[in-house]
Amino acid sequence: MKAMRLIWVVAAWAGLTGAAAHAAPGAWEQPVSELAEQIAAILGPGQAHLTISNLSTLSNDEIPAIRRLLVQDLKAHGVVMAGAESANTIRVTLSESARERMLVAEVGEGTQTQVAMVDFGPVVTPAAMTGERMALHKEIYLSAAALANGSTTISDEPVMALMEAGTRRFVLREDSVMVFAGSADHGRTVEASLSLDLKRPIPRDPRGVLIAAADGNGFTAFTPGTECTGTFGAPADTAAAPQNGWIDNCHASDDPWPIAVDASGTPQLKAFYNSARDYFTGVVSPSVGVDLPPFYAAALLPRSGGNAALLIGGIDGKVLLAENGALKVVTGTRDWGSDFAVLHSGCGAGVQVIASSSGEAANDSLRAYELPALEAVPASAPLAMDGTVTALWSAPDGKSVLAVVRNAANQYEVDRVTALCN
Repeated sequence: MKAMRLIWVVAAWAGLTGAAAHAAPGAWEQPVSELAEQIAAILGPGQAHLTISNLSTLSNDEIPAIRRLLVQDLKAHGVVMAGAESANTIRVTLSESARERMLVAEVGEGTQTQVAMVDFGPVVTPAAMTGERMALHKEIYLSAAALANGSTTISDEPVMALMEAGTRRFVLREDSVMVFAGSADHGRTVEASLSLDLKRPIPRDPRGVLIAAADGNGFTAFTPGTECTGTFGAPADTAAAPQNGWIDNCHASDDPWPIAVDASGTPQLKAFYNSARDYFTGVVSPSVGVDLPPFYAAALLPRSGGNAALLIGGIDGKVLLAENGALKVVTGTRDWGSDFAVLHSGCGAGVQVIASSSGEAANDSLRAYELPALEAVPASAPLAMDGTVTALWSAPDGKSVLAVVRNAANQYEVDRVTALCN
């Protein structure tokens, strides 16, 4: 369309010259008019509170012109602007992927939210602006040799879960919890290796959840059909606590597993796990206001206004966002694997999702994405890993992500992944 071509030309000219010139208001008329029509079809005549945020490479100086056009077009459809106390809200986001730009409107009526989108053409970015928002960096957190616990044969037993608290690191294996103590990043010693009295056989591809006490003196481990607790403090020279003061206790359990915890280790969200099928059933506590499908991975994603949305990786390969009582498909996730975690990097939008690449690659990769609306936008270049990423977790402070990697020799190590802002 003629208007569409005009947008591309103006964007290209402004980017390549680097001047302070901006698109003429007419360049936005067609896409803004289409968006206003979609919004009005959702709301009908009435009042609404409008906010606009820019997460694209367009200059913020463009926003006033876009807002004026949108207010005019909405008014023509009977939708007039109101204050923040209005029950109806319109949150418009200018976002972009590596290939195209979009106007996305989240239209709220009470507790219901619907989405309107307008695609207004490919991104035209000058060479000087092709850098990513951030770069991912990795370092060894626990080596394969450390996980072998002094054995001459490095173990190929999977790492099911891992957590750090105080000066300790806890690692959940198939039938044990390893407790590492010390201050050196790579020179930690194994303080205890606690055998777990599992009440059910472990499935072929085992999974688990590990929650550590904030002071590092206790943990709770969840495995299929079994829940175990570990405590520290008993005298080390007694038969009751032969593992340097550590004792553990296991019991059969089908209680939900914590899938999101705060920095103190307090669960924020729990989900029921299907031990026979090796995935979460979709039933969570507390409820997120919408029925969820079965899923492999989940993470709470901070949103504007202090709210949080639940991001899940369904067993059908779709990535979904549960927010404001609605379940929405997230696009741009075709290359995602089954594991992801949230990183509070402070770069770009401040919070990113770190996702593994899809497939069983000999050398996997991790990449950071931002979700301004319902599209995953790459925020970093891929970070090559020395093997296949089998699991990801956010560190308690949220400022790093822990990745379990299985190498070509079927040995496991754990890497810490952080971000450097560009």
